Amino acid sequence: MATYNKRGYKGKNKGEKEHNIETGSTTAEVFNTLDSTASKTEAFVEKNQKYIFVVIGIVAAVVLGYLGYNEFIGKPKQTQAMNDMFQAQKYFDEATTAVKKDSLYNLALNGGEGKFGMLDIISEYGGTPAANLANYYAGTAYLRLKDYKNAIDYLSKFSSDDEVLAPLAKGNIGDAFVQLNQLDDALDYYDQAANMRDNEYTTPMYLYKAGTIALDLGKADKALGYFEKIKEKYPNASETAMVDVLIGKAKVLANKY
Repeated sequence: MATYNKRGYKGKNKGEKEHNIETGSTTAEVFNTLDSTASKTEAFVEKNQKYIFVVIGIVAAVVLGYLGYNEFIGKPKQTQAMNDMFQAQKYFDEATTAVKKDSLYNLALNGGEGKFGMLDIISEYGGTPAANLANYYAGTAYLRLKDYKNAIDYLSKFSSDDEVLAPLAKGNIGDAFVQLNQLDDALDYYDQAANMRDNEYTTPMYLYKAGTIALDLGKADKALGYFEKIKEKYPNASETAMVDVLIGKAKVLANKY
């Protein structure tokens, strides 16, 4: 039987044939590999599906458990904690203006009239925002009662993003360290308190305290920086009334004249 080439058809040379064979082999190899991988995956899933479902179930249980806890336990627990803390807060507030402060601060800490104190709130409602706030109240009460180590302990457990409470907690720790004559630690906490937020109340107050402690520690250059910042940025703050005198003192000690 006769053979012929169609018009325009050019027979493949040896190189092209080898290339097509190689390409076909490579393609086949890729598909074989994919088939093999898919088969292995299916086999793995089939073999271990019990464990996979267990893992998925655990993850789902954790997520649902968290949501359920927050909705049905966390929120009611926080509400109850705040209710139970009401009387302790009242004692604390009264202590700030009372003549006999110590007895009221003790009541704020330990409770009275059958009501919880801040220490009870911390113990009974750990992990709630109320217990966190109770750490602040407890630490501040201990500071007023001159129990400086407990003040530092409880205030250090308090955390907040609040504009005023956050720096006040750090500053109160600084006050406690001053009373313990640990001035380097006091300066560190005053510095933190001054730089945590930028407002007209806490910032100049702790810049001032940091500056005076820095002077006591012989760090006149550092003190000068604190005082000049008060004068420059907070001219209406009450601390500004004395700042010029302190700037002059710091300059003399730092030999800035």
